Amino acid sequence: MGLSLREGDYVPDGTGGLRRTGGQEALLERVLFRLTARRGSFPFLPELGSRLWQLGQLPAVQRQSAAEQYVAEALAAEPELTVERVSLTESGGGRAQVTAAMTWRGETLSVTVEVL
Repeated sequence: MGLSLREGDYVPDGTGGLRRTGGQEALLERVLFRLTARRGSFPFLPELGSRLWQLGQLPAVQRQSAAEQYVAEALAAEPELTVERVSLTESGGGRAQVTAAMTWRGETLSVTVEVL
């Protein structure tokens, strides 16, 4: 079990402590953290995070394949997790959503993150 994180902050449990998570919930929290944290922004953990924030700097024809590569990089350290599919949906104004379909211990999981 680990401590629950939401938007980079620990989640209170309502009784003066911190909420704990485990299993699939903890995995999804780690996945979201790995996809939204900027790769290289943690000096002692340079491999932590993703480069999804760089998608807007690429030509449109390269963004889908780059999104696939960046998600795979960010989640490579998660044991038993396999990225099955990555889809990129651009919504204009430099915004996009990246959805990763994954399998973990025989279960199908999906997360969506917004990138600028």
